[in-house]
Amino acid sequence: PGTGGRFHVAALARRLKPLLTELRRDFAFDVIDAEFFFPDGPAAVALGKHFGVPVSIKARGADIHLWGQGPTRRQVRAAGQATDGMLAVSAAMKADMVALGMPEDRIMVHHTGVDATRFGTVPRAAAKAALGIAGPIVMSLGALVPRKGHDIIIDAVAALPEATLLIVGEGAERERLEAQVAALGLGERVRLLGAVPHADMGQLLPAADVMALASASEGLANAWVEALACGVPIVIPDIGGAREVLTDPAYGLIAARNPAAFAEAIGMLIAAPPAPDRVKQGAARFSWDANAAALKAHLERLVAGA
Repeated sequence: PGTGGRFHVAALARRLKPLLTELRRDFAFDVIDAEFFFPDGPAAVALGKHFGVPVSIKARGADIHLWGQGPTRRQVRAAGQATDGMLAVSAAMKADMVALGMPEDRIMVHHTGVDATRFGTVPRAAAKAALGIAGPIVMSLGALVPRKGHDIIIDAVAALPEATLLIVGEGAERERLEAQVAALGLGERVRLLGAVPHADMGQLLPAADVMALASASEGLANAWVEALACGVPIVIPDIGGAREVLTDPAYGLIAARNPAAFAEAIGMLIAAPPAPDRVKQGAARFSWDANAAALKAHLERLVAGA
């Protein structure tokens, strides 16, 4: 941690080179696909040059908004300029990459995919019954770090006395958030559930009446689309691909990143809930099949152009 990430790329490339050399004896791979921009992306560029294959790098959010700043900014930008092709989870993410100095003509928007066999199969009543919670449930999903804004959601739910808040995630902010809950006297209405395996989220998420996430930045969060796939409307700030997802009022609301605005938006969705089947339509564009087909076509183009 003390290095600020400056040596991550060299260490990763050094570790992977012998592993990929061994792998290549039996599997003559045609392309390297880095699914996160840092340190994976710059390392993939170095490995692509070593093995003589094209490279694709995908930008998701923090890999540009966090690692694209400070001491690692130059490495991130250089990788974007040197790679054969790039993917961005949203048009907004693409714009941020271009602003960082990456070539626009090499970036394709590649929306998040959601697995319909895991999300959208459990009815809300059954999910709520499993938790034994009466009344509206608000859920906030993400690592317990300041950027995710769980503290904003806690303050918002304090103004909604009928609602229970479930926070799913783990991280360094747990102690501070627990202190906030105690100070507000919300111990009976706010639960920090810790980390939940992704395989189990399809059973837990449908219990929510609203999924609220007050992130400071996102590309296009998986949690947004997975909530919609479960028929759960979302409340999010106007960040990243928010407007690419919330194309219909039934899918949820965009709110200013403060407790009062979030409380108002959450309250509106609780008071007049959209039909779950209507909400699910918001995830239809983000299918696993569409995601896979677009990725395959992108990688084939890079291989053909190599």
